[in-house]
Amino acid sequence: MNSSSRELSSSVSVPGGARALAAAGAVLAALAVALSAYAAHVADPAAQSRLQTAAVFAFGHGVALAALAPIARRTLARVALLALLVGVLVFSGGLAAAYFFGASTRLLPYGGSLMILAWLVYAADALRR
Repeated sequence: MNSSSRELSSSVSVPGGARALAAAGAVLAALAVALSAYAAHVADPAAQSRLQTAAVFAFGHGVALAALAPIARRTLARVALLALLVGVLVFSGGLAAAYFFGASTRLLPYGGSLMILAWLVYAADALRR
């Protein structure tokens, strides 16, 4: 590898935390596809709506994490993306856990609120660029 190639590869390297967030987003999107398929083909009609909602939120936010994490250079953006991951895990995970394990849904509003806050923090960071 010549020096210009090394310089280019080092300038586009993604820090470990960002790689982990991107990978988590990809796994979240994959799980969302599986959850959606389960909801469509196995779940009873009463549960389908909740599981599909969980899948939609998990998929959309998983794709967002996979796309945004590698370009999130500043700490505030990474904190926002981490909060987004936690929020979607609480929200979508809570909906899925309620169906599969009979878990309480009382934490779902916190997950949703955290997702909203995370997007607003990410927007604030984007305006600071």
